[in-house]
Amino acid sequence: MIPIQHGFQPEQLNPVTLAFLGDAVYELLVRTYVVQRGSMSAGKLHQEAICFVSAKHQARAMDALLPMLEEDEKAVYQRGRNANHVKPPKNADPMEYRIATGMEALIGYLYLQEKYDRIYALFDAVIRESDCGGHTI
Repeated sequence: MIPIQHGFQPEQLNPVTLAFLGDAVYELLVRTYVVQRGSMSAGKLHQEAICFVSAKHQARAMDALLPMLEEDEKAVYQRGRNANHVKPPKNADPMEYRIATGMEALIGYLYLQEKYDRIYALFDAVIRESDCGGHTI
């Protein structure tokens, strides 16, 4: 992980900016998880990862995560979910996409707070609630 500059305040960032970063962090977690599940073709790895990163899956995962969140985390999630200028792709449900954006904003926020153990704990909950591939960690 890249060290964060002293005095940097991620809570002041635009939630879409936090989601931009959180999307990358979440993607890395998913790819790491999928690779650790065993050797498979690149196509199969990609298919497994797609399930986890879909807006539909992330929206379902937030149902499990919401009761676990601290007040500051809920606030960041809600800012991300309610952010303006969030346009879902044509194939995504707009509400699911907004919820996924909120989740990604939360992950970006936690990353910039250097709360990696917290990210791992939330990701573990995502995996436990997942219907992607039928495996848990």
